[in-house]
Amino acid sequence: MELDLTWILVGLPAAFALGWIASRLDLRQMRIANRQAPRAYFKGLNYLLNEQQDQAIDAFIEAVQNDPDTSELHFALGNLFRRRGEYDRAVRVHEHLLSRADLSSADRQRAQHGLALDFLKAGLLDRAEEALRKLEGTTYEGQARLARLGIYERSREWPEAAQVAQLLEKSGEANFEMRLAHYQCEQAREAVQQGDVAKALQLLNTAIKTTPDAARPRILLGQLQLSQGQAAQAFATLSVLFERADAAATLAAPSLVKAAQAAAMVEQAKALLQKHYDKQPGIDVLDAITALADPSPEGQEASHQRYLDHLGQHTSLMAAARWLSNENQTRPALPAPVQKALEQAIRPLARYRCAACGFEAKEHFWHCPGCQAWDSYPPRRIEEL
Repeated sequence: MELDLTWILVGLPAAFALGWIASRLDLRQMRIANRQAPRAYFKGLNYLLNEQQDQAIDAFIEAVQNDPDTSELHFALGNLFRRRGEYDRAVRVHEHLLSRADLSSADRQRAQHGLALDFLKAGLLDRAEEALRKLEGTTYEGQARLARLGIYERSREWPEAAQVAQLLEKSGEANFEMRLAHYQCEQAREAVQQGDVAKALQLLNTAIKTTPDAARPRILLGQLQLSQGQAAQAFATLSVLFERADAAATLAAPSLVKAAQAAAMVEQAKALLQKHYDKQPGIDVLDAITALADPSPEGQEASHQRYLDHLGQHTSLMAAARWLSNENQTRPALPAPVQKALEQAIRPLARYRCAACGFEAKEHFWHCPGCQAWDSYPPRRIEEL
């Protein structure tokens, strides 16, 4: 009994001493780890500020290993991976965050948004759309809807794009009235390609009714009516653009000329075009007026004089080329090298240019193929800007 008591008296202090030593070692190890984590974090931040992304990633990985529960480090890593184009690694980081049960609601939403951006940047549109849908009802809802709208536009899913645009408009993000009219125009074009003219007419008439200020539905409707042999209706549809001096009316000038000639309404068309030209002088409208000119020598001379008068008010190489072309009908033609040089000089000036990204094209686009912006192409050619 005395032996047992002796061991107890000796063992208790020893156990206490060993426990105290172990706790001190744990505290020391914890302090070392805590010092290492901030050091690695600040080292990564320094690399990042110096645009040394490789070294920054290594430093952040080290910091995450020292402190795996720090979500901010994971977010920093995910953003760096995405910026570098390492989308698979960015996805793994954000999926790891989402798998954590202790993640706060705000951080979970942030991680879901980061994951959606990873898929979007990687071009995985289906997975990006699925990830973006999960952000409905969160603080990222507006951004997610805008991203989904971009996906639907890229994939030409116009009905889905219209639904999202309506949701964005209801939430007060922006006015999508013109955009919705474009979606209906795109659907009408597809319907025409599929031979469903009735559906195209319905879509365009609806677009004109809901967005009367939009020029594109009226231009497409006039062109469609003209193709269906409804010249008088086409003239009435297109003439509205000229009556209200719409800037986009110049794009409808060739179609108005054809409709007027087919419907025997040349004089009405001349008056409309001249009135529009007086307010907004442009080479396309001037060409349309010339196309409707009297074929008599006096009429042709008057058309020839119009280009000269235009040159008196506006410096235009295109108008000069038109004047020279008409002049050559009564005088010897220009030498071939001169004609070729003139055509090459005119070609870039006759293009249209996107005001958002500068993308140039021979034809006018309502939806820029370069930057995907809507209504970014002025309806006037480069020379006239």
